[in-house]
Formats: sequence, C-alpha cells, structure tokens
Amino acid sequence: MDTLMLAQLRPAIVLMALFTLLLGLAYPLAVTGVAQLAFPSAANGSMIERNGQLVGSALIGQAFASPRYFHGRPSAAGQNGYDASSSSGSNLGPTSKALAERIAGDVAKARSEDGLAGPVPADLVTASASGLDPDISPASAQAQAARVARERGLSEPQVRALVDRTVQKRLFGLIGEPRVNVLALNLALDELK
Repeated sequence: MDTLMLAQLRPAIVLMALFTLLLGLAYPLAVTGVAQLAFPSAANGSMIERNGQLVGSALIGQAFASPRYFHGRPSAAGQNGYDASSSSGSNLGPTSKALAERIAGDVAKARSEDGLAGPVPADLVTASASGLDPDISPASAQAQAARVARERGLSEPQVRALVDRTVQKRLFGLIGEPRVNVLALNLALDELK
C-alpha cells in the first residue's frame, strides 16, 4: 500500500512544483517583462508627473473640491470617496431612499455651483461602478465651464475651447463614448495663463 501511495504521490508533487514554477513565477514574470517593454507607461499605472512631482494616474479618479477645478464623478469608494483600497460601487439600487437623497443633494449642489437650469448630466450626480472613474462626459465638463471660468477669471469661451481640446474620441471611431479625463483637463487648465 505504501509503495502504491508513494507512486501516486510523487508525480502529483512533481507536477504541482512544476506548474507552480511555470504558472506562478515564470509566466507572470514573462508577462510583466513584455508589458514593461511594450507599454511601460501603462504597465506602471499611467502615472502623470508635473515638474518632477507625481500628481496622479490617468486611470484613477481623484477628488477635486475647489470650485477652480472641474469635478469628476461622485465616488462611493471608501468613507470619503476615491479610496483605491475600497474600490466598489455603493450597491444601492434604484429604489434606495439613501441613493435618491444623495442624488437629489448632488443635483441641487450642481445647480447652485454651476448655475444649471436644465437637466444635469447624469455622470455629475451618479457614481461609477468602481467609484474611481477618471473620466466624465463632455456634457458634464461643459456644464462646469462657466463656474471654472468665473472662479479663475478666464473667459467662458476660452474654458469651453479647452474642454473641446481635451475630449478623447471613441476608440477607432466605434468603441466607447467620447470622454474627458478630469485630471488631464485640470492640469491643462493650470497651464492656461
């Protein structure tokens, strides 16, 4: 019995060790190496630096509270939002009273801050599934243009033109929706004189 068990156990252990080395070590290292060679920026988190200082990632949203900046989507990730270690949606459904109250508050805030009289773009008042979405729709950015221009002492057409220049088109003209990366827009805004 011991010889039979040893005969079956030895190949199992050898295969486990082999596949652990291949799939747990060699394959991840190979994929990481190829990614570092082919797409170094994306492989390292698409980090954005200005004047030698890290300001964020093009892939992760962050809070911009100042009225001098464009604001991103609300975030349900973590206690105060935009917590990458707590990335998730709120899991509140369409019949949730808490969700309805939060959205109503965000709509009222957008109307008072941005002077919006008509419909408020949905992505200004609804969180994304991850809570870390770095992009907003061009309509959301344009809805904030008057406030940002007023707060910075710029002309509204100048700010609207900046928004238009930062709109990212659909991939291959087909995939996704046009979008504006909030961090990139705010960095471009800071470069205006």
